[in-house]
Amino acid sequence: MKIICKQQELLAALNISLKAVPGKTSMTVLECVLIEAYDGKIKLSTSNMELSIETYVSGRIDSEGKIALNAKMFSEIVRKLPDDMIVIESDSNFTTLIFCGTAKFKIAGQSGEDFPSMPKTEKNDSVVLSQFTLKEVIRQTIFSVSDNENNKVMTGEHFEINEDRLTVTSLDGHRISIRNVVLKEKYSNKDVIIPGKTLNEITKILDGDLEKEVTVFFDKNNVIFEFDETVVLSRLIEGRYLNVKQMISSDYDTKFKVNKKQFFDCFDRATLLVRESDRKPVIIGIYDGKITLNMNTSLGTLDEEIEVEKDGKDLIIAFNPKFIMDVLRVIDDEEITIYMTNAKSPCFIRDEETSYNYLVLPVNFNNF
Repeated sequence: MKIICKQQELLAALNISLKAVPGKTSMTVLECVLIEAYDGKIKLSTSNMELSIETYVSGRIDSEGKIALNAKMFSEIVRKLPDDMIVIESDSNFTTLIFCGTAKFKIAGQSGEDFPSMPKTEKNDSVVLSQFTLKEVIRQTIFSVSDNENNKVMTGEHFEINEDRLTVTSLDGHRISIRNVVLKEKYSNKDVIIPGKTLNEITKILDGDLEKEVTVFFDKNNVIFEFDETVVLSRLIEGRYLNVKQMISSDYDTKFKVNKKQFFDCFDRATLLVRESDRKPVIIGIYDGKITLNMNTSLGTLDEEIEVEKDGKDLIIAFNPKFIMDVLRVIDDEEITIYMTNAKSPCFIRDEETSYNYLVLPVNFNNF
């Protein structure tokens, strides 16, 4: 095999491919990127057996073939080569020469025949949405995916499609994140759980362009994302997602509207007094026309007051500041509305159209 391509374009393709290279594996071939040059196309493939990525790079093919090269070493070589044309040439013994400018590398490769191929899937059932929309709904929900592998279902996000409505849900036992999106077309109903790790990697690859589209294919065991010159395949998580609808309530006894940045900044200042090992909550007092925020730790105390529009009963409630800040960080609205029932029931942060709906459990501040 002999190919010639631009250093910057090859590096960009490698940066995408690296997302599916496992950190640790007993199969050395999975530590590789498979380079295939056939039919005028240069394809890079990687896989960790749960997530597989194929992406293409433009270039010239002088002789067809394929080679598997250690992905991390090869990408570092390409990264440190000058911004020039790179020549990659491998022989029948899998020895690979890399030329660029005055630099010449000689590295050992592996047979491309040993690399696992991407699973064959039916591409009949698909949904199309913009890269911007997909990246945003993941960004606004991924923070509440659980990292507890003992409950596999909660390590993924629930994607539910009902005609022209996409609902994405995540939860970790302390909070629930829900985003609702209206699609341009109507589709057949779908109900799948996509691994959070996969969605994290997808957001790193997508450029988030509103004009560019992503086609998402579903089959019984896999989900495929196709965009630009890249294909990402991931196994779905088996199981039944929790019925969060029964946890969501529209009832409230207290609600208030507050400037989101001002509210976030108060919590941000409060965390200055929290050591990593501490679990001190922020205590919020909700009164007519104002809320008070109090943090009391071994490092000191903080007391703040913010003007708000309040409706309903006075209330004192406490929260883990991180859980509230995670929600506020991803909401783009200038003002937010928070709904509460009592000091032991979850609060809801949602807009009038319920395009987003966040549930956060309070903390029993009597324990502190």
